[in-house]
Amino acid sequence: MAIRVHLEDMLKKRNMTSKELCGLIGITEANLSILRSGKAKGIRFGTINKICYHLQCDIGDILKFDGNLEEDNEE
Repeated sequence: MAIRVHLEDMLKKRNMTSKELCGLIGITEANLSILRSGKAKGIRFGTINKICYHLQCDIGDILKFDGNLEEDNEE
């Protein structure tokens, strides 16, 4: 995946558990786990907004582009 997710790092920096974040932003632990693992194929802007608000971070703190082009047929 061309976009790397660094959500785990931000959770550690903020001393917050994923369960706590799920409660704050209103998503399931399973969905947050998919996002944290980097296996998510998409995320709503509203969800990113809530994550950044509650972790007091910028989008670039949790999502990074690795410099490669992801092809549609990559899994």
